[in-house]
Amino acid sequence: MSKVRTLILRAPGTNCDVETAFAFEQAGAVASLVHISQLISNAKQLKDYQIMVIPGGFTYGDDLGAGKVLANEIRLKLGQDIERFTENGGLILGICNGFQVLVKTGILPGILPTSKPPLTLTTNDSGRFECRWVSLGVNRESRCVFTRGIERLYLPVAHGEGKVVADPEVLPKLDVALYYTDEQGDKASYPYNPNGSVENIAGICDASGRIFALMPHPERFIRGSQHPRWQSEDTKEWGDGFRIFTNAVKWAQGL
Repeated sequence: MSKVRTLILRAPGTNCDVETAFAFEQAGAVASLVHISQLISNAKQLKDYQIMVIPGGFTYGDDLGAGKVLANEIRLKLGQDIERFTENGGLILGICNGFQVLVKTGILPGILPTSKPPLTLTTNDSGRFECRWVSLGVNRESRCVFTRGIERLYLPVAHGEGKVVADPEVLPKLDVALYYTDEQGDKASYPYNPNGSVENIAGICDASGRIFALMPHPERFIRGSQHPRWQSEDTKEWGDGFRIFTNAVKWAQGL
């Protein structure tokens, strides 16, 4: 069986692409770093891959808002390619800046907007960049392919605009895959919820479960030695984030 091909999308300001590619390679996939200009020019084609990832970073400097410029570029120049990609069963993962991009393209939450976007990400309630580790609960009722079989996660966050804000009418329709918790697994306010996201939302997916985005960084905890207390605690060989990548590769092997 040939290996799953994963496209790691790059743009000016992307800075988590190499770590994300490494995580997928450790999970058994072949990962390619592809600049968005290569897709636009057809030097690379999305149809040749089973997974597309928009990794973390600060694309185009977040000059017009986090992920806004890349979102417009994707929507206007690659919209049809992405539509065909998802229709054929492809998986899409957005991490941090990738979450912001997927929301601002309208790809997520996959609910048709009315007079205004149903959901967006905005400045953290703290008014500052939040960079630390957080506890996460997994919604067992979510359709999300990436979080199957996972109950809890401990992952780092690093963002200034991670607060999920949603139309009250849209909230009940969202497929929330991940939410911020305290150490006991209960929903709690700041600092456990690092940005003030409504309903403690940390990650969502679309109705198919194949398009998933989260603010925390799973690619930064794929080995036990990346845990902040790995020398003082009995950590496992693989970090919590690794399951997200292995789940994706396992699913894509069936395409």
